[in-house]
Amino acid sequence: MRKGQYRFVAGFLIVPVALYVVFVIWPYLQTFGYSLTDWKGQSQSFSFVGLDNYTALFKDDIFMGAIWHNILFLIFIPAITILLALFFAFMLNAGGRGRAGGVAGVAGSGFYKVVYFFPQVLSLAILAVLFGAVYRSDGGGMLNGFLIKLGLVDEGSPVEWLNEPNIVLWALIAVVVWHGVGFYLVLFSAAMQSIPRDIYEAALIDGASRSHTFFRITLPLLWDSVQTAWVYLGIAAMDMFILVTTMTSGDYGGGPDHHSEVMATVMMRNFLLYGKSGYACAMGVIMLLLTLIVSVVTLRATRRERIEF
Repeated sequence: MRKGQYRFVAGFLIVPVALYVVFVIWPYLQTFGYSLTDWKGQSQSFSFVGLDNYTALFKDDIFMGAIWHNILFLIFIPAITILLALFFAFMLNAGGRGRAGGVAGVAGSGFYKVVYFFPQVLSLAILAVLFGAVYRSDGGGMLNGFLIKLGLVDEGSPVEWLNEPNIVLWALIAVVVWHGVGFYLVLFSAAMQSIPRDIYEAALIDGASRSHTFFRITLPLLWDSVQTAWVYLGIAAMDMFILVTTMTSGDYGGGPDHHSEVMATVMMRNFLLYGKSGYACAMGVIMLLLTLIVSVVTLRATRRERIEF
């Protein structure tokens, strides 16, 4: 590259890089700096405490429990969402009966794509209100009302979906999966449509079943899209702040009795309610590090040799 070209490229990059440093890198550095202090959040007067906040974090049972809940979300949300999205995408693009034109999706696949994608147009705040009605802990709740009609639940003792310690996390996982499947179905469908139909037709002529074509053709050729989806869903699982705060009991959510706590809710409670801003900043740093580790490990663990067609 010539000297003049360097100046030309630098001229375009200097402004976005400067904005990135000011609005992204600098807040991270500030957060790390505050995490080494006893800052209360009300003034700029604070004392340096070193790693005391980080030491206290690993003795905080609530925060450690929140990390465990995030890990559970990290395991189940990506796995269930991707499996369902892959199944539906395959059925809508290559799961129909063979026709004269070759391999096709099930009848009405275009309509089904719209139906599956519909939850994605709803914001998480609207979703929380919607599923708050679904999970109501009386006969007026949609889910309890349905179970009462079937005779599976007694009308006098409906299920406390969001107040039962053994159920609340699974109820939240169901909401995230319901919301995300449609988006990743469309993502995988777009990737599947780039796969030549000749490959599927040749496999079917050779006697391959639908399951064989999925595992031997579709999944390997979609692996880059699956890898990307896993990273994004993993990042979402490390957050969960909006749903937990709006759907569960307690200040900033986390109920019942901290059984649905996630790292973000514990951090915000310490920052806004308890005045432990330096301690909350340490939590934020830990969240950042764990999210980066999850992203790197996911990309490394799912890395495969690129398949071209």
